[in-house]
Amino acid sequence: MNISRKVLAALAVPLLALTVSCGSTSSEPAETTDALAGSDQQSLDQYTTADTTPIDEIDTSELGLVTDGTLRVGTLSDAPPNIFIENGVFTGYDNELLRAIGDKLGLEVEFASTDFSALLAQVQNKQFDVGSSSISTTAARRENVGFTNGYDFGYMAVVTKNGSSVTGFDSLSDGTRIGVVQGTVQDDYVTNTLGLEPVRFADYNTVYANVKNGQVDAWVAPSQQATGQVKEGDDTTIAETIINTENFTAYAVNSENQPLIDALNAGLDAVIEDGTWTELTKEWYPDREMPSDWKPGSKAVEVK
Repeated sequence: MNISRKVLAALAVPLLALTVSCGSTSSEPAETTDALAGSDQQSLDQYTTADTTPIDEIDTSELGLVTDGTLRVGTLSDAPPNIFIENGVFTGYDNELLRAIGDKLGLEVEFASTDFSALLAQVQNKQFDVGSSSISTTAARRENVGFTNGYDFGYMAVVTKNGSSVTGFDSLSDGTRIGVVQGTVQDDYVTNTLGLEPVRFADYNTVYANVKNGQVDAWVAPSQQATGQVKEGDDTTIAETIINTENFTAYAVNSENQPLIDALNAGLDAVIEDGTWTELTKEWYPDREMPSDWKPGSKAVEVK
């Protein structure tokens, strides 16, 4: 895999409707910057909190949960290694980290599957307390939903069949059949930054199957999901990967529920401070290269 040390700039994703037809697109593309132009998290990140509330000062009865004592979480079922079902149980890096955060807060964590195109709206409408899906925290999304501090960094990939003429982002053009999952930053990047019309799919399994059978030429994917899907013998390859450290990934929360955001931030700092975040990151990403200019949690916590 060719991992570039470039960084993705801010992306705008207007697709927060509860349902989006697979072939639809916005009639007025959102203003957006070039996703591959580069950025600097240290100077441009205006959202990470300076510190967090001590965990023992969090009153879980004041968190406005759908069910007292339980975090009801909307997630996906088909996007390893981050969010997926194994042996009937929701697991993956994002979900196991959230379980650890829930333990710190003394909360049960209950997962339910949904489509990504509906997830953020469902969180804002309080059908879920939290959205867990490697969600890039773009400026456009922040207009519609709240976010915790970051627990991971986002990065994008181009997946193709072996021997394809598509060799990376620079190869994408009008003549390329580009698959994306609807409502993602990859959908927005292809549509609004590149000005191309992608083929939209509802889930990761389906878009990858269409790469394998040649119905699309390339999949612009979250790199985590690309890594989880591409396997030896599939006759596919990850042609290029580009890191995004400005728009870190975080858990989505109703924008008016600041107590829950504060509680999750406190729990996140706690699992970073006791080494759990590092253990889970090594477990789920054993070969990952961590950007030197990025760290999870608040600005006050030390990564153990």
